[in-house]
Amino acid sequence: MKPTISRRSFLCAAGIAAASAALNACGSSGSTASSEAASGESVELIVFAAASLTETLNAIAQDYSAENPGVTFSFNFDSSGTLKTQIQEGADCDLFLSAGQKQMNQLDSTASSDVNTEGLDFVEPSTRVDLLENKVVLCVPEGSEKKIQSFDDLAEHLRAGDILFCMGNSDVPVGQYTQKILAYYDLDEEALAAAGVITYGSNVKEVTTQVSEASVDAGVVYCTDAYSAGLPPVDEATAEMCGQVIYPAAVMKNAPHVEAARKFLDYLQTEDAMSVFERVGFSAV
Repeated sequence: MKPTISRRSFLCAAGIAAASAALNACGSSGSTASSEAASGESVELIVFAAASLTETLNAIAQDYSAENPGVTFSFNFDSSGTLKTQIQEGADCDLFLSAGQKQMNQLDSTASSDVNTEGLDFVEPSTRVDLLENKVVLCVPEGSEKKIQSFDDLAEHLRAGDILFCMGNSDVPVGQYTQKILAYYDLDEEALAAAGVITYGSNVKEVTTQVSEASVDAGVVYCTDAYSAGLPPVDEATAEMCGQVIYPAAVMKNAPHVEAARKFLDYLQTEDAMSVFERVGFSAV
Protein backbone atom coordinates (compact mmCIF):
# COMPACT_ATOMS: atom_id res chain seq x y z
CA MET A 1 0.00 0.00 0.00
CA LYS A 2 1.47 3.34 -1.05
CA PRO A 3 1.58 6.12 1.54
CA THR A 4 -1.10 8.76 1.28
CA ILE A 5 0.10 11.83 -0.56
CA SER A 6 -1.30 15.08 0.79
CA ARG A 7 -2.71 17.62 -1.58
CA ARG A 8 -0.55 20.64 -2.07
CA SER A 9 -2.29 23.75 -0.91
CA PHE A 10 -1.41 25.83 -3.87
CA LEU A 11 -2.12 23.36 -6.73
CA CYS A 12 -1.13 25.94 -9.24
CA ALA A 13 -3.74 28.27 -7.72
CA ALA A 14 -1.64 31.31 -8.36
CA GLY A 15 -1.59 30.59 -12.06
CA ILE A 16 -5.25 29.73 -12.22
CA ALA A 17 -6.32 32.81 -10.30
CA ALA A 18 -4.40 35.07 -12.66
CA ALA A 19 -6.31 36.71 -15.47
CA SER A 20 -5.64 35.14 -18.83
CA ALA A 21 -5.09 38.58 -20.28
CA ALA A 22 -1.81 38.70 -18.39
CA LEU A 23 -0.28 36.54 -21.10
CA ASN A 24 -0.07 39.62 -23.27
CA ALA A 25 2.02 41.49 -20.70
CA CYS A 26 5.44 40.64 -22.08
CA GLY A 27 8.32 43.07 -22.08
CA SER A 28 10.43 44.48 -24.89
CA SER A 29 12.93 42.28 -26.71
CA GLY A 30 15.42 45.11 -26.93
CA SER A 31 18.12 44.63 -29.53
CA THR A 32 17.42 40.99 -30.35
CA ALA A 33 16.48 41.54 -33.99
CA SER A 34 18.24 39.13 -36.34
CA SER A 35 20.74 40.37 -38.90
CA GLU A 36 18.32 39.32 -41.63
CA ALA A 37 15.61 41.55 -40.17
CA ALA A 38 18.09 44.36 -39.54
CA SER A 39 19.05 44.32 -43.20
CA GLY A 40 15.40 44.69 -44.19
CA GLU A 41 14.85 41.02 -45.09
CA SER A 42 11.70 39.45 -43.70
CA VAL A 43 12.38 36.40 -41.54
CA GLU A 44 9.68 33.85 -40.75
CA LEU A 45 10.91 31.66 -37.94
CA ILE A 46 9.56 28.12 -38.02
CA VAL A 47 9.04 26.98 -34.44
CA PHE A 48 7.98 23.45 -33.53
CA ALA A 49 6.71 23.44 -29.95
CA ALA A 50 4.86 21.18 -27.54
CA ALA A 51 1.12 21.88 -27.49
CA SER A 52 1.32 23.02 -23.87
CA LEU A 53 3.32 26.06 -25.02
CA THR A 54 0.63 27.35 -27.38
CA GLU A 55 -0.67 30.30 -25.37
CA THR A 56 2.65 31.49 -23.96
CA LEU A 57 4.65 31.33 -27.18
CA ASN A 58 1.95 33.12 -29.16
CA ALA A 59 1.95 35.91 -26.58
CA ILE A 60 5.74 36.16 -26.51
CA ALA A 61 6.00 36.08 -30.31
CA GLN A 62 3.50 38.91 -30.65
CA ASP A 63 5.64 41.21 -28.52
CA TYR A 64 8.88 40.01 -30.10
CA SER A 65 7.57 40.79 -33.60
CA ALA A 66 6.38 44.21 -32.43
CA GLU A 67 9.93 45.04 -31.36
CA ASN A 68 11.50 43.28 -34.36
CA PRO A 69 9.16 44.05 -37.31
CA GLY A 70 11.13 41.91 -39.74
CA VAL A 71 10.61 38.76 -37.67
CA THR A 72 7.38 36.77 -37.91
CA PHE A 73 6.55 33.26 -36.75
CA SER A 74 5.14 30.07 -38.17
CA PHE A 75 4.23 27.84 -35.23
CA ASN A 76 3.61 24.11 -35.31
CA PHE A 77 2.09 23.04 -32.00
CA ASP A 78 1.55 19.34 -31.37
CA SER A 79 2.74 16.47 -29.20
CA SER A 80 6.52 16.33 -28.88
CA GLY A 81 6.54 12.84 -30.38
CA THR A 82 4.69 13.99 -33.50
CA LEU A 83 6.98 16.99 -33.88
CA LYS A 84 10.07 14.82 -33.51
CA THR A 85 8.82 12.55 -36.28
CA GLN A 86 8.10 15.49 -38.58
CA ILE A 87 11.60 16.88 -38.05
CA GLN A 88 13.11 13.46 -38.66
CA GLU A 89 11.16 13.18 -41.90
CA GLY A 90 12.62 16.43 -43.21
CA ALA A 91 10.18 19.17 -42.21
CA ASP A 92 11.72 22.64 -42.09
CA CYS A 93 12.23 23.69 -38.48
CA ASP A 94 14.31 26.48 -37.00
CA LEU A 95 13.66 25.87 -33.30
CA PHE A 96 12.27 22.84 -31.43
CA LEU A 97 10.81 23.08 -27.92
CA SER A 98 9.93 19.69 -26.49
CA ALA A 99 7.87 18.83 -23.42
CA GLY A 100 10.27 16.01 -22.61
CA GLN A 101 13.96 15.18 -22.86
CA LYS A 102 13.32 11.92 -24.68
CA GLN A 103 12.06 13.48 -27.90
CA MET A 104 14.95 15.96 -28.03
CA ASN A 105 17.48 13.24 -27.23
CA GLN A 106 16.15 11.13 -30.08
CA LEU A 107 17.27 13.88 -32.48
CA ASP A 108 20.57 14.72 -30.75
CA SER A 109 23.73 12.93 -31.87
CA THR A 110 25.38 13.75 -28.52
CA ALA A 111 22.68 11.90 -26.58
CA SER A 112 23.04 8.32 -25.40
CA SER A 113 22.64 5.69 -28.09
CA ASP A 114 20.18 3.99 -25.74
CA VAL A 115 17.80 6.87 -26.50
CA ASN A 116 18.99 8.08 -29.90
CA THR A 117 18.79 4.56 -31.27
CA GLU A 118 18.84 5.69 -34.92
CA GLY A 119 21.88 7.92 -34.65
CA LEU A 120 19.92 11.01 -35.71
CA ASP A 121 21.78 14.31 -35.94
CA PHE A 122 19.31 17.19 -36.14
CA VAL A 123 20.08 19.19 -32.98
CA GLU A 124 22.72 21.91 -32.85
CA PRO A 125 24.22 20.88 -29.47
CA SER A 126 25.74 24.28 -28.67
CA THR A 127 22.25 25.81 -28.58
CA ARG A 128 20.47 23.17 -26.50
CA VAL A 129 19.15 24.39 -23.15
CA ASP A 130 16.78 23.16 -20.47
CA LEU A 131 14.36 26.07 -20.76
CA LEU A 132 11.38 25.42 -18.49
CA GLU A 133 9.91 23.20 -15.82
CA ASN A 134 6.22 22.32 -15.70
CA LYS A 135 4.08 20.38 -13.22
CA VAL A 136 1.86 17.36 -13.79
CA VAL A 137 -1.59 17.77 -12.24
CA LEU A 138 -4.84 15.90 -11.83
CA CYS A 139 -8.02 17.63 -13.02
CA VAL A 140 -11.70 16.71 -12.85
CA PRO A 141 -14.73 18.27 -14.56
CA GLU A 142 -16.51 21.10 -12.83
CA GLY A 143 -19.28 19.77 -10.61
CA SER A 144 -18.01 16.19 -10.72
CA GLU A 145 -19.81 13.84 -8.33
CA LYS A 146 -17.00 11.26 -8.21
CA LYS A 147 -15.24 13.09 -5.36
CA ILE A 148 -11.78 12.61 -6.82
CA GLN A 149 -9.62 15.04 -4.88
CA SER A 150 -6.19 13.44 -5.06
CA PHE A 151 -4.07 10.93 -6.95
CA ASP A 152 -4.79 8.50 -4.10
CA ASP A 153 -8.52 8.87 -4.84
CA LEU A 154 -7.86 8.37 -8.54
CA ALA A 155 -5.98 5.14 -7.87
CA GLU A 156 -8.84 3.80 -5.74
CA HIS A 157 -11.41 4.56 -8.44
CA LEU A 158 -9.24 3.01 -11.15
CA ARG A 159 -8.93 -0.17 -9.10
CA ALA A 160 -12.71 -0.17 -8.63
CA GLY A 161 -13.21 0.43 -12.34
CA ASP A 162 -16.00 2.94 -11.75
CA ILE A 163 -14.62 5.94 -13.65
CA LEU A 164 -13.39 6.89 -17.11
CA PHE A 165 -9.89 8.34 -16.98
CA CYS A 166 -8.09 10.21 -19.78
CA MET A 167 -4.33 10.29 -20.32
CA GLY A 168 -1.93 11.07 -23.15
CA ASN A 169 -0.75 8.45 -25.61
CA SER A 170 2.48 6.62 -24.83
CA ASP A 171 4.43 8.68 -27.39
CA VAL A 172 3.34 11.94 -25.74
CA PRO A 173 5.39 13.26 -22.78
CA VAL A 174 2.32 13.88 -20.61
CA GLY A 175 1.29 10.29 -21.31
CA GLN A 176 4.73 9.04 -20.32
CA TYR A 177 4.57 10.97 -17.06
CA THR A 178 1.11 9.52 -16.43
CA GLN A 179 2.41 6.01 -17.03
CA LYS A 180 4.96 6.59 -14.27
CA ILE A 181 2.16 7.68 -11.94
CA LEU A 182 0.17 4.53 -12.72
CA ALA A 183 3.28 2.43 -12.07
CA TYR A 184 3.81 4.28 -8.77
CA TYR A 185 0.39 3.00 -7.67
CA ASP A 186 1.05 -0.49 -9.09
CA LEU A 187 -1.75 -0.04 -11.61
CA ASP A 188 -1.74 -2.06 -14.84
CA GLU A 189 -2.40 0.41 -17.65
CA GLU A 190 -2.97 -2.27 -20.28
CA ALA A 191 -5.53 -4.10 -18.12
CA LEU A 192 -7.32 -0.86 -17.25
CA ALA A 193 -7.49 0.16 -20.91
CA ALA A 194 -8.83 -3.28 -21.86
CA ALA A 195 -11.49 -2.89 -19.18
CA GLY A 196 -12.61 0.39 -20.72
CA VAL A 197 -11.45 2.50 -17.79
CA ILE A 198 -8.85 4.52 -19.73
CA THR A 199 -9.22 6.65 -22.84
CA TYR A 200 -6.43 8.53 -24.60
CA GLY A 201 -5.56 11.88 -26.14
CA SER A 202 -2.96 12.39 -28.86
CA ASN A 203 -1.63 15.48 -27.07
CA VAL A 204 -2.17 17.28 -23.78
CA LYS A 205 -4.73 19.66 -25.29
CA GLU A 206 -6.96 16.74 -26.23
CA VAL A 207 -6.80 15.40 -22.68
CA THR A 208 -7.62 18.84 -21.30
CA THR A 209 -10.59 19.18 -23.65
CA GLN A 210 -12.04 15.83 -22.59
CA VAL A 211 -11.89 16.88 -18.96
CA SER A 212 -13.31 20.35 -19.66
CA GLU A 213 -16.21 18.86 -21.61
CA ALA A 214 -16.87 16.29 -18.84
CA SER A 215 -16.59 13.42 -21.30
CA VAL A 216 -14.30 11.76 -18.72
CA ASP A 217 -14.21 11.75 -14.93
CA ALA A 218 -10.57 12.79 -14.57
CA GLY A 219 -7.44 13.48 -16.57
CA VAL A 220 -3.74 14.15 -16.08
CA VAL A 221 -2.41 17.29 -17.76
CA TYR A 222 0.16 19.99 -17.14
CA CYS A 223 -0.45 22.82 -14.68
CA THR A 224 -0.13 25.28 -17.56
CA ASP A 225 -2.85 23.61 -19.62
CA ALA A 226 -5.13 23.50 -16.60
CA TYR A 227 -4.59 27.23 -16.25
CA SER A 228 -5.35 27.92 -19.91
CA ALA A 229 -8.55 25.86 -19.74
CA GLY A 230 -9.70 27.34 -16.43
CA LEU A 231 -9.54 23.95 -14.72
CA PRO A 232 -8.52 24.08 -11.05
CA PRO A 233 -6.23 21.08 -10.39
CA VAL A 234 -7.19 18.86 -7.47
CA ASP A 235 -3.70 17.44 -6.93
CA GLU A 236 -0.13 17.80 -8.15
CA ALA A 237 2.21 14.90 -8.83
CA THR A 238 5.45 14.79 -6.88
CA ALA A 239 8.88 14.18 -8.40
CA GLU A 240 8.80 10.76 -6.71
CA MET A 241 5.71 9.88 -8.71
CA CYS A 242 6.78 10.94 -12.19
CA GLY A 243 10.09 12.81 -12.09
CA GLN A 244 10.73 16.39 -13.15
CA VAL A 245 8.95 17.80 -16.18
CA ILE A 246 11.71 19.60 -18.09
CA TYR A 247 11.26 21.33 -21.45
CA PRO A 248 14.47 21.40 -23.53
CA ALA A 249 14.86 23.72 -26.53
CA ALA A 250 17.39 23.80 -29.36
CA VAL A 251 18.05 25.22 -32.81
CA MET A 252 18.03 22.59 -35.54
CA LYS A 253 21.13 21.99 -37.68
CA ASN A 254 19.09 22.35 -40.87
CA ALA A 255 17.35 25.52 -39.66
CA PRO A 256 16.53 27.88 -42.55
CA HIS A 257 17.24 30.88 -40.27
CA VAL A 258 19.94 29.78 -37.82
CA GLU A 259 20.99 33.20 -36.54
CA ALA A 260 17.44 34.48 -36.05
CA ALA A 261 16.52 31.23 -34.28
CA ARG A 262 19.49 31.55 -31.93
CA LYS A 263 18.52 35.10 -31.02
CA PHE A 264 14.90 34.19 -30.36
CA LEU A 265 16.02 31.28 -28.18
CA ASP A 266 18.26 33.70 -26.29
CA TYR A 267 15.27 35.97 -25.79
CA LEU A 268 13.16 33.11 -24.42
CA GLN A 269 15.65 32.87 -21.57
CA THR A 270 15.33 36.55 -20.58
CA GLU A 271 13.36 37.84 -17.61
CA ASP A 272 10.79 39.43 -19.92
CA ALA A 273 9.94 36.16 -21.64
CA MET A 274 10.23 34.11 -18.48
CA SER A 275 7.69 36.33 -16.74
CA VAL A 276 5.12 35.28 -19.35
CA PHE A 277 5.92 31.60 -18.86
CA GLU A 278 5.71 31.97 -15.09
CA ARG A 279 2.25 33.56 -15.18
CA VAL A 280 0.73 30.29 -16.36
CA GLY A 281 2.69 27.98 -14.07
CA PHE A 282 6.02 27.35 -15.80
CA SER A 283 9.22 28.02 -13.92
CA ALA A 284 12.80 28.57 -15.02
CA VAL A 285 15.11 25.58 -14.71
